[in-house]
Amino acid sequence: MEDTADNADAGTGAGDGTLDALLLKVATGDQEAFTPLYDALSAPVMGLVCRILRDEAQAAEVTQDVMVEVWRTADRFRPELGTARAWVLLLAHRRAVDRVRAAQARTDREEKAARLERVPPYDEVADAALDRDEQARVRRCLDTLSPQQREAVRLAFYEGMTYREAARTLDSPEGTVKSRLRDGLHRLRDCLEASR
Repeated sequence: MEDTADNADAGTGAGDGTLDALLLKVATGDQEAFTPLYDALSAPVMGLVCRILRDEAQAAEVTQDVMVEVWRTADRFRPELGTARAWVLLLAHRRAVDRVRAAQARTDREEKAARLERVPPYDEVADAALDRDEQARVRRCLDTLSPQQREAVRLAFYEGMTYREAARTLDSPEGTVKSRLRDGLHRLRDCLEASR
């Protein structure tokens, strides 16, 4: 068993005790202690992060962020709670998982925005059906008017004429056309209200 531990330390060049001591020195601002700490832990951090992210470029970026965080927050390391290697790898794992979650949240937001862009602000089919229903109700109610009332309403609302212009077109007195229009509109309103 001891041979395996020695071989693991030989791969990084530093045992856990040495790394703990280096990290404690880094916590005091010792820049010279950071270089061997970085050399010993950057490869394991990169390996862990790369396994989580599955993207070497992002893993390199996160590894750099983790090592900067190690420099900035080394004073939070507590050797009685675990080794320096475990503490740094925990920071790396958390940072990598945060990156995955952020990417997933970004994808979810983009998909939601795309769905919202595809959905019209109102239901076009329902709106068209309501328009057709409304038009049918208006036609039924127009059919209840006398021919003279219907013609006065048609000229005023569908042709955009004033009652004077409608009177000239119908060759009828203005007062008569005005009365037909007023009476026709009252009957039309009553019919539309009754058909709701």
